[in-house]
Amino acid sequence: MDDTPRPPRRKRYLGKNPRRFEDKYKELNPERYAETVGKVLESGKTPAGMHVPIMVEECLEGLRLGPSDVGVDCTLGYGGHAREILARIAPGGRLIGLDVDPIEQPKTEARMRAAGFGEEVFTAVRSNYAGIGKVLDGLALDAVDFIFADLGCSSMQFDDPTRGFTFKVDGPLDMRMNPGRGMAASVWLAKVKEAKLAEVLLENADEPLAEEIAAALAGRHFPTTKPLVAVIRALPAVAKLDPERSELTVRRVFQAIRIAVNEEFSSLDAFLRQLPQSLKPGGRVVILTFHSGEDRRVKKAFQAGEREGTYAEVSDTVIVAGPEERRNNPRSIPAKLRWAVRSAAT
Repeated sequence: MDDTPRPPRRKRYLGKNPRRFEDKYKELNPERYAETVGKVLESGKTPAGMHVPIMVEECLEGLRLGPSDVGVDCTLGYGGHAREILARIAPGGRLIGLDVDPIEQPKTEARMRAAGFGEEVFTAVRSNYAGIGKVLDGLALDAVDFIFADLGCSSMQFDDPTRGFTFKVDGPLDMRMNPGRGMAASVWLAKVKEAKLAEVLLENADEPLAEEIAAALAGRHFPTTKPLVAVIRALPAVAKLDPERSELTVRRVFQAIRIAVNEEFSSLDAFLRQLPQSLKPGGRVVILTFHSGEDRRVKKAFQAGEREGTYAEVSDTVIVAGPEERRNNPRSIPAKLRWAVRSAAT
């Protein structure tokens, strides 16, 4: 028997247009393909596996941070907002970063550590923002100086077809922000009743064809995203739409199902109830929303708090991204920002 070591096999050539997500996007390896990442950013797109923070200056203006401030980033994501916050609360400040995603959270924590943010200034916690009270209790904090929340999905989740959030590439119909908890979208759809699905499509996405779509989808099993998209597009009421409006319909269906699967509205309601007591007197909160249902809940909670004296001041109007940011980063277009200040009264 010949024991002579064989040279390692050459990696199989994948062609100019590889099919696998991991091979297709050079941006997933930003250190090696920095030039590619730069070109993608310059084109006004978000590199795959990366999230460009939205309305950074507006968020910082709403938070009005200072040295030694202690606060919470309720939706850590890629860490873009967190890094800007940490730069403004130094020296002596501390940021607690929450994220429910077990896939992306460790990557972001590693990037933050590599950027020089040690445990003394940055603490990463695996938690949904609905658990903010429990998190603060666990860290022996009664309340904090500021709270920031960037709601919705991150670009990394949308870009990865294995997560099931996107309808543009076929992948498992999952949509869970934490794949280890709850039921996948495929299971949820197979169990949901027609009337409930129609209600979800209306409440979560303002879908005008809610009843027709619910009748076609409820109680059916779609293992991957592609068959689901095909059924939606084939519906007579959708098929007669122009391509742009047809895509918008598919987008709304995916949004509605994602919100339902992750119980996003109930989590937001729980977060808003705990928010006042999580802030010190004079503490500030900034929330970015991306859907009318989210913004409506934040607006009403802030207005009710102001009437009751819980909040001393709230933003008069919703704040949106400027023309340049909307042009350079289309994902900022639906973003809406609101802020509030905790009353000094106990």
